Amino acid sequence: MLTPEENEVLTRVTGDAPMAKLMRQHWTPVCLMEEVAENDGKPLRVEVLGESYVAFRDTKGRLGMLDELCPHRKASLVYGRNEDCGLRCLYHGWKMDVDGNVVAMSSEPEGSPLMDKVKARSYPVREWGGFVWAWLGDKTDMPEFQPPAFAPTEDTPVAILKIRVPANWAQIHEGQIDSAHSSSLHSSTMKPARVESAAADDKSWYRPSTDKSPRMQTETTSYGFHYAAIRKPIKNAATHHYLRITEFVAPYYSLIPPNNAYKVASVIVPINDDETAFHFLAFGGPKVPSTEEWRAFNHAVPGKDLDEKWRTLRTLDNDFKQDRELMKEGHFTGVPGIPNEDIIMWVSMGSRVQRHTDVLGASDLAIVEFRRLMTDAAQKVAEGGPAIGTASFALQSRIASHEGVYPKDVDWRTLVAHDPAEAAE
Repeated sequence: MLTPEENEVLTRVTGDAPMAKLMRQHWTPVCLMEEVAENDGKPLRVEVLGESYVAFRDTKGRLGMLDELCPHRKASLVYGRNEDCGLRCLYHGWKMDVDGNVVAMSSEPEGSPLMDKVKARSYPVREWGGFVWAWLGDKTDMPEFQPPAFAPTEDTPVAILKIRVPANWAQIHEGQIDSAHSSSLHSSTMKPARVESAAADDKSWYRPSTDKSPRMQTETTSYGFHYAAIRKPIKNAATHHYLRITEFVAPYYSLIPPNNAYKVASVIVPINDDETAFHFLAFGGPKVPSTEEWRAFNHAVPGKDLDEKWRTLRTLDNDFKQDRELMKEGHFTGVPGIPNEDIIMWVSMGSRVQRHTDVLGASDLAIVEFRRLMTDAAQKVAEGGPAIGTASFALQSRIASHEGVYPKDVDWRTLVAHDPAEAAE
């Protein structure tokens, strides 16, 4: 249980809040590459950590991200003209390139010295793993971009769905690292089966266990923590455990135990204190679905399930279009799609959970660890310390989740990579 004051530390991600400062010490996935794919295309408003930016790809294919408001009279550049290697403000015709240099001032006399004195604030960006990553902190402290665990190489196949969720980042992360809920909430899609390990097809996911009450064990790492959900398997329950090991890589993503076709991850980026960009990924396996197939499987298709701003059409106002007749027929939630089921839970809590009022049980050990770890990490940043994951040699490309049926005498900690920071020392 967190105190109200600790909950503020955990959930506030805007302005000078400690958690916002922590996140700005990491490269941040601010949008999808597909959203800014077109040269001279429509500029994109990027909202993250309570701030608004504009991203655009210029005539030569170079990607830039600037503060949204023009440095002249503060009109939005989202509505500007993207042309001739620059973004031109509609108000007075000032034009900025991808580095923020003012290259034209239509409203000023030719040769005006003002052009050399003004610059729009620009942000370093990298394109990797389907995302645009931006450095939002002090440029003098900017580390080299490190590929994430879900895209260790530039050609790693990654399928991504995106949903804008009206809920705080922390309750979404708690949902993603909570193995216990999947045996109930997602039971119509994550089905028990007599398989050797987790499997998947285009209809469902399958697990070798009917156990809905896993035992939890956690271990802190330099980049976050990992934990094991230990269940009884369908086969050889007297001698074996079914292990599902999840990795939380602070502050933005989790690696969810894989299946035989692909690996799974979630990338969770705060838009502000009450909204979050949620991304659900399939990557790096022998049968990674296409982005279109992945979104269809999860019922998160833009134009069908989502509007043009990535908001789901299932909302509190329409009771998430829950089908009670389908529930009578045996579907557990009456709502199709794993993310849609999660979103009902996250949004129905309210935009920011008051954690001093909830009641935690033995299956919530990972939730307890997340809250403790990130609250402590934010307070450390507030005191002038480094952000979690930045003061180590951690190589994210070596981090991986895991699952499988193993003899009871196998320690799950031996199945995951040792903490990369320790390995590098």
